[in-house]
Amino acid sequence: MDILFHVGTAAGGRLLYPLLLAAGRAGCRIGAFFTHEGVLGLRDTDLAAELAHIERAVVCEESWHKFCPDLNCPVEAGSQTTNSALMGEAKKVVSL
Repeated sequence: MDILFHVGTAAGGRLLYPLLLAAGRAGCRIGAFFTHEGVLGLRDTDLAAELAHIERAVVCEESWHKFCPDLNCPVEAGSQTTNSALMGEAKKVVSL
């Protein structure tokens, strides 16, 4: 994977969407991991739809249950161990 976007803040989702579009146009292989308040960005339907086009999108399951307990998760649920594995696979990590 060329770029892993690590989304850990509520504002990170708003920043992520245009970055995903730009990285996709550049032909990058993209991943995203959502944790802590970053999971709130997954409530954005445009962002959630765009995540279907990237290599891998994972949410910290514990954070999802804490911040969005009544919503269906639109991406793969994982753990901080998954986060570590994704970081190890990525050539670059962008923290939002």
